Amino acid sequence: LMGTLAFPPSSAGFVVGHAGLYQALAMFAVAYFIIGMTVLSVCAIATNGALDAGGAYYMISRALGPEFGGSIGIMFFLANVCGSALYVLGLVEAVVDSFGIPPGQKVGTGVHVLPQSYWYELLYGTVLLALCLLVCLVGASIYAKATFLIFLIVTGVLGSILISFFATRPIEVPILLPHFNSSETKNGSFTGFSLATLRDNLGGGYGVDYTTGQMMSFSSVFAVMFNGCTGIMAGSNMSGDLKRPSYSIPRGTISAVLFTYLVYNLLAFLMCATCNRTLLQKDYGFLRDISIFPPLVTVGIYAATLSAAMSNLIGASRILYALARDDLFGRALALAKKTSASGNPVMAVLLSWLVVQLVLFSGKLNTIAGVVTTFFLLVYATVNLACLALEWASAPNFRPTFRYFTWHTCLLGIAGCCVMMFLISPVSASASHGFLLLLLLALHYLSPSSTWGYISQALIFHQVRKYLLMLDVRKDHVKFWRPQMLLMVQNPRGSARLIDFVNDLKKSGLYVLGHVELQDLDMLPSDPLQPQQDSWLSLVDKLNVKAFVSLTLAPSVRHGVRQLLFTSGLGGMRPNTLVLGFYDDAAPQDSLAQHPAFTSTREDVPLGFPPLRAPTAPKLLSAREYVGIVADALKMLRNVLLARQLESLDKAWELRRAANPPPAIHVWPVNLLRPDSARYADTCSLFLLQMACVLNMARAWRRARLRLFLCVEAGAMPHAQEEKLRQLLKDLRIQAQIQLVPWDAVTRLHWQTRRGPPGGPLPTGVAEEEEEEGAVNFPANATQVSDEYVCAANKLVLEQSPAPAVRFLYLPRPPADTSLYPLYLRQLELLTRGLGPTVLVHGVSAVTSTQL
Repeated sequence: LMGTLAFPPSSAGFVVGHAGLYQALAMFAVAYFIIGMTVLSVCAIATNGALDAGGAYYMISRALGPEFGGSIGIMFFLANVCGSALYVLGLVEAVVDSFGIPPGQKVGTGVHVLPQSYWYELLYGTVLLALCLLVCLVGASIYAKATFLIFLIVTGVLGSILISFFATRPIEVPILLPHFNSSETKNGSFTGFSLATLRDNLGGGYGVDYTTGQMMSFSSVFAVMFNGCTGIMAGSNMSGDLKRPSYSIPRGTISAVLFTYLVYNLLAFLMCATCNRTLLQKDYGFLRDISIFPPLVTVGIYAATLSAAMSNLIGASRILYALARDDLFGRALALAKKTSASGNPVMAVLLSWLVVQLVLFSGKLNTIAGVVTTFFLLVYATVNLACLALEWASAPNFRPTFRYFTWHTCLLGIAGCCVMMFLISPVSASASHGFLLLLLLALHYLSPSSTWGYISQALIFHQVRKYLLMLDVRKDHVKFWRPQMLLMVQNPRGSARLIDFVNDLKKSGLYVLGHVELQDLDMLPSDPLQPQQDSWLSLVDKLNVKAFVSLTLAPSVRHGVRQLLFTSGLGGMRPNTLVLGFYDDAAPQDSLAQHPAFTSTREDVPLGFPPLRAPTAPKLLSAREYVGIVADALKMLRNVLLARQLESLDKAWELRRAANPPPAIHVWPVNLLRPDSARYADTCSLFLLQMACVLNMARAWRRARLRLFLCVEAGAMPHAQEEKLRQLLKDLRIQAQIQLVPWDAVTRLHWQTRRGPPGGPLPTGVAEEEEEEGAVNFPANATQVSDEYVCAANKLVLEQSPAPAVRFLYLPRPPADTSLYPLYLRQLELLTRGLGPTVLVHGVSAVTSTQL
């Protein structure tokens, strides 16, 4: 209660003297509305689990995570430090008003014996702060006894003040104007209860603050007044010293807020009805003059202000101690961890005292009132934000026993705090938000991970679930198609560059790293995939790719890939493209250890992946099963990409090399294994072109140039074909260079192997090749070309210079006859032999659009 009653009763005269009764009551209503909303949030969080030292910092950090907690913790510490200095300066001002030698006099008379100057007042403040330090060093128990004694004193003072308003006769009070370097005086009047006095004090009459010489306004008066209401966190700051914080904090805080709100409103009305504006504005100690027992008022003012200073000092020390114990700032706060034998954080108290002592050099209390108010409002807004986040996250473990709050009260508290921050001081509010942002960024990158739980994860889960339900696959449109990749990885040690390359291909789409473990769960004591999950997630973090991880157990790789194709993703976010490494006899190389993500930090690869397969060891996957995976994906209407020699792609070198010529991406949108049906505008060709364009749109590949190869034969009007293709590219908004490639010599090898002359009727069986791509019985195209032709096509591709960074080739469908799978794979190997980084692409979905 004493923490909340930090506002000296005489300071109410300052508020109503400048603002008038109506505006003063509005200020109290606004301040206590903000405080009331915040108190509801504090009570909700305080009753949701065990509280430890740190008060609001502890609540915020455990709800919003270390970044918000540490940032607000520092700002709350500074707010309490500045608040303690504010109350010490206020107490010094009261002492000087009572016992200071008037300006212009060298020697005082009576009780006026204290010299007045900046350095003398600093000395008085230092002595008073040392008294607060002494109490806080002894510990929380002596502080509790001291504040209880002060509570009794202040209660008695309030009683005597209320009686004085009724018992004191009208008097004229001489007022010395201390900001004039003279002995000029004015008279203020205590009129007793008077309707005329009340009318005169209803409206605002802002004047000059005689202690600072500054013109007052609504915002500046509110800033000073609001500091008297910031003690609502005094109880929660002592959460580590309370026996039952979840019981004591709600009851103590709510009762204190209600009590002080009634007291302040009652005092404001009584002052406006009995004191003229001159008395209220020019004499902040007028209650002594009208009191039936003046010394008691002086003692009460001193006691209340001293209690508030101690409350803020001990609160600051507890916040600093909690910050140090959580190691959010490392060694910078290591000293603040030390405690006495009784558990009192003495070093945190000493450090807090030192910072308060430095703040005392600022001088007059109104100088720092705006800053303190802004910091407290920011802390209150964040407490409301923490409660709002917990409520919106709908986490089952958020079950506070205090239920008198809703998300509406949290939102109103946040809005009220933010509005008042900028009304009081736009500069201070902007600076505090900027400071908060800097702290957030610093803690995000420098602070260690915590085990407190992150409300952000709960909120993200809640929102993602909601939006996934809204993502209706029936509303998909080709204009908004994007690749959603499932990359199958046997061992990441040999696939680091492929993982990075596919990350460039996803174009903000879903990206899943799939892995099949060949084991039988019936023969195992537990799931072997769970221990591997952390290694895969660490790999994703280290390679800085935006990917999910999906692991599965299966008796064979083909069954495992089927499982992942069926089950990966959720709702409208499912993989539509399968990416496989190429099946060949090349010895796997450990590219993970040489990846820049690991070499740049000079650390070993700490991931728990097994060593790569030895070159002589048998493969886990047969050629027939590999082609079967491709066929399965096409049957499931998934696009397929086969990546060959992508581990030899040094993207950093390719994209750093000289701009003349710039790195190139070669695109062959024609089925080189079907020269008799060469088309450039079928579904697969357009998909291939789209994937090359997507790669070119990635940030790292924007310098690269697309080169599109148009295979032409003599007498086929190549320029007409080129113009048609150029128009297609224009319609698709794809910038690419078209290069004509004569391939008569290559196609001649194909026609020599066919049964029948070119242009004549095709024999039975060959005509099946002209079936549409979507036919159930896939054409056995692998039987229609010879190895000699495939090698010639490979040479044709290889001869196009300069050598590109990567090539995109058309991937034919696997044959319907599964016995031809090995032949099909061998011809793909011949086609891509020696080409360097190559991607074979087969698309089954329309992905391009010319519509707006």
